[in-house]
Amino acid sequence: MEQNNRKAWLYLLPAIAFLGVFMVYPLFDVLVYSFEEKFNFASQTYTGVGWYNYAHVLRDPYFLQAVKNTFILVIITVPLSTGLALLISLGLNSIKPLRQAYQTVFFLPYVTNTLAVGLVFMILFKKTAYSDGMINLLIKAFGGEAVDFIDGPYWAKMLVMCLYTVWVVMPFKILILTSALASVNQDYYKAARVDGTSKWRIFTRITLPMISPMIFYLVITGFIGAFKAYSDEVAIFGTDLNVAGMNTIVGYVYDMLYGNSGGYPSYASAAALILFVIVFTITVINLMISKKAT
Repeated sequence: MEQNNRKAWLYLLPAIAFLGVFMVYPLFDVLVYSFEEKFNFASQTYTGVGWYNYAHVLRDPYFLQAVKNTFILVIITVPLSTGLALLISLGLNSIKPLRQAYQTVFFLPYVTNTLAVGLVFMILFKKTAYSDGMINLLIKAFGGEAVDFIDGPYWAKMLVMCLYTVWVVMPFKILILTSALASVNQDYYKAARVDGTSKWRIFTRITLPMISPMIFYLVITGFIGAFKAYSDEVAIFGTDLNVAGMNTIVGYVYDMLYGNSGGYPSYASAAALILFVIVFTITVINLMISKKAT
């Protein structure tokens, strides 16, 4: 038995070494950087150790704007995309002919490059000197006024960002929920129909409880993914997200390292750890809720 344990640890050694070098050490390094005050990357020197970096980040208006944008994105897109994915999955599950074809159509956005999808959204919504964009043409057709969704008011830009995020993440959720619905034992449905149970009661008493683990999984991963959003915003609003007022927490971390405000790894590390605490807290709360619900 002891010899088998040694072999098991020997087999795990490459993976442990890989995780240690590329995950554990960087995390420790980020923690150290976050407490080194006024760290100079060129000379590798700092003035002291303390909470100054965290205080600076939490007072930075760009960071506060990024937190606001990220939370709005999370609060709107995660429930909306999960709910829509569930409705579409229920519809696909009830369709017998061409079910595979419809599933492929809904899954196509997931395998498409997000930057390419972002450019398409920008073209659809962007108002230029030569064209108001297809969306504005539709708004005008119904008697409304054209809106500059890319360079205009904050609510318009956030609307585009939310629509884009829902569009990008929903295919994966449809795939997972469709598979979950297909795995539900059909005997439960047959027994319910024999008893004359209504469709709504079948959904709330059989379907929803049976697929609830997958729903909670999608909600938790959706929260984590939405908090890490950055490339989606770049695809639509360009690289200078602070000017557009559409930066996210991950975008702020990148800017502190490589952007126009670059060269401040201590501020970037502090912001990254604040993001970690936020995501970790929300994930724990979701896990506690999911355990109670299931």
